[in-house]
Amino acid sequence: MAELVALAPDVIYTTGSVAMGPILEATSTVPIVFAIVPDPVGSGFVKSLSRPGDNATGFMMFEFSLCGKWPALLKEIAPHTTRAAVLRDPAVPAGIGQFAVIQSVAGSVGLEVIPVNLSDATELEREVAAFAQSANGGVILTAGALSAVHRDLIITLAARHKLPAVFQERNYADAGGLISYGPNFLNQFRQAAGYVDRILKGEKPGDLPVQAPTKYELVVNLKTAKALGLSVPPTLLARADEVIE
Repeated sequence: MAELVALAPDVIYTTGSVAMGPILEATSTVPIVFAIVPDPVGSGFVKSLSRPGDNATGFMMFEFSLCGKWPALLKEIAPHTTRAAVLRDPAVPAGIGQFAVIQSVAGSVGLEVIPVNLSDATELEREVAAFAQSANGGVILTAGALSAVHRDLIITLAARHKLPAVFQERNYADAGGLISYGPNFLNQFRQAAGYVDRILKGEKPGDLPVQAPTKYELVVNLKTAKALGLSVPPTLLARADEVIE
């Protein structure tokens, strides 16, 4: 990052939270535009959403209230589910925050939630296998860098152990996950390009509000549902933005 800043760019664009800390440590003057950052205020990247201040602004992954919809979706598509392994990264604020919201609403839909830490692949396989030993289990995957790193493994483990799973972004359903509900990330990239353009034309990042997504997508993978022996309710299919057959 120090080498990058030494090149004196007019603006730096980044995706996700991982690079934000090092970039902000390297410069307090070069404008920064980010996309798909889960908790920019809680992580200390900006002072507030409406007036970020300093040299960074962009687009947050989603508002945490979205996470409260995932337990209800799991019960809707797999009504027999009474337990959910919530895969999260406890080392980042977003991992803790997402689990807290899920936990706060899970009881109201009849779910017991068990946190499972996203760590190395071997430990993840062991944790999911142990969870699957008891009946009526399901999976909720929270958003984060480790979720993306282990995407294919998590989808494979859910299929192997016959666990219905809810994911936070459509590429998981495209890759074989059962159901996803979350923001359209491509739209965020387009909006971030617009912020870069405005900064290059003279606007200051501290004056551009951090924005939350305005479009969310529900994607159902019927092929996966069939493999799990699930009959997807027609009301859920009717709400879906896309059905994968």
